[in-house]
Order: sequence, then C-alpha cells, then structure tokens
Amino acid sequence: MRITSAPNYAEPRDAIAQDWAAFLAAALPEASWLLLPNLGRERIRAYCESWGVNRLLLTGGDDIGATPLRDETEQALLEWAGEACLPVLGVCRGLQLMAVRAGCPLIPVRDHAGTRHPVTGLIAKDVNSFHTYAPQACPAGFEVLASAPDGAIEAMRRTGKPWEAWMWHPEREPAPFDPTDRLRLRKLFL
Repeated sequence: MRITSAPNYAEPRDAIAQDWAAFLAAALPEASWLLLPNLGRERIRAYCESWGVNRLLLTGGDDIGATPLRDETEQALLEWAGEACLPVLGVCRGLQLMAVRAGCPLIPVRDHAGTRHPVTGLIAKDVNSFHTYAPQACPAGFEVLASAPDGAIEAMRRTGKPWEAWMWHPEREPAPFDPTDRLRLRKLFL
C-alpha cells in the first residue's frame, strides 16, 4: 500500500484507494481480501503466511524509491510469491516493480500521466494512464501483452509463473468496470 501522512499527525499510514474495494467486489465477489501493511523484508512473509495469503495484488501509487519501506516490503512479497508460485497482479507501480526486480531499469515516458490512450498487442483497448515511468525493455522472463503507441510497455506477464501486470488502473474505470479487466483478474486468480 501507499505510505501517506495525515495533517497534524507525526505517523506514517498505509493507504489504498477506496475504488479498489468496488473493483475487487465486481471482479471476485467470492474472495476475501486482506490489506498488507508495509512491514519490511523481515516481517512480511511471516505475516502473510499466518493469515493464509494465497494471491497478491500490488497496487499503484508513488514512484519506486519514494518510500523505501514500501519498496522493501513489496520486493520481499514478490520473492515470496515467486517461491510459493502464488498468482500476482501488479498495477502501474506493481508492473514497474516487477521490471526492476527482473533487472530492467525504468525510463521516463511523456504524455502518459492523466491521459487515455490505446494499447495494442494481445490486449487491445483504450486505457487510463497515470504513470511517468515504464520499463526500458521487456524484462527477461516476461512477455509483452500490450504496448502504447509510443512503444511503452503497458502490460506484461511472467513466463512460467501466474504473474501479470498492467500499467492502467482497473479500479479507476467507471463501475461496473471494464469486463476485460474483471475477466483477466478472475482468470489469473482463480
């Protein structure tokens, strides 16, 4: 989750956009969800195992490097998910984190933040866009599912693992949400 602060309080807070609850209820109404706090590398695995976490969703918000504790927590979550063969969906920052973890640097992209644009490839549709960075290339062990007109990677999946990542935010689409996104999430997580 994003790390935020509240005015007049000297305490960091883990937060998630409220839109996620509605999207997840529409896509997987039978699922129970647990928000994972940013506990760092040493504690997050035991926390997840004690709660029986069996799927992982990495949400967007903040660039990599903005909050080191979140970076550390999510890197450890990806390591654990890879070892346990858990399904993972990375959204926006989640895609970027997967790329960086696979050794692929990020590059700045222009004219993506706050726009809509088409993506083409195995996924073809118009998407919302809020990011300012994208993977420099397709990371080793991944395949591109969709690209923007400027060539920026907009969706990818891990070969040999149930991992997928999208640069767009499915939770920011109007309800009842994009049926393609709902179906892709169901297929990945069920």
